[in-house]
Amino acid sequence: MTASTTPSSSLSLSSSTTLLDGKPPHHFRSPNQCVSLPALPALPFSQAHQQHCSTWKPSAYCRKIARNIKAFATGEATPDVTVAELPEIFKTMKNAWDNVEDKYAVTSLGVAGFVALVGSNGMILAIERLPLIPGILEVVGIGYTGWFAYKNLIFKPDREALLRKLKDTYRDIIGTS
Repeated sequence: MTASTTPSSSLSLSSSTTLLDGKPPHHFRSPNQCVSLPALPALPFSQAHQQHCSTWKPSAYCRKIARNIKAFATGEATPDVTVAELPEIFKTMKNAWDNVEDKYAVTSLGVAGFVALVGSNGMILAIERLPLIPGILEVVGIGYTGWFAYKNLIFKPDREALLRKLKDTYRDIIGTS
């Protein structure tokens, strides 16, 4: 076998010429193999644009904003300045928070509830990753739902007993007033 008949040897000869004369091989110089990207657009804030913008006067909207900022800084009230009111739910929550006597205990319970929620979520995700446990728990849940429906929801006396029990539990939690 000669060096000119195999492609790998001709490649090695051309790569050796790259080392000798410092020019890329002939097959890399063809324009068909070049990849070019389109030119980038000009920057939006060119020097001509900045000179043009410096001659602009502020619009009416900008003057209104400047007037409102000035009014807030000086404490004056302008007819254009309006304060957005909070929705009713925020007012209700604020009133409920103001009526709480032991804010430290309520905040501690809220933080403990959040930590418990995050911890239980992590535990459920860990159980879900186990191979057979999620399928078994799903079958158990479907079975319990079927048993509960048969025991409490199918017949009228059972439904009435369940509703009485729920109402009694609700009254025990909320209290009678």
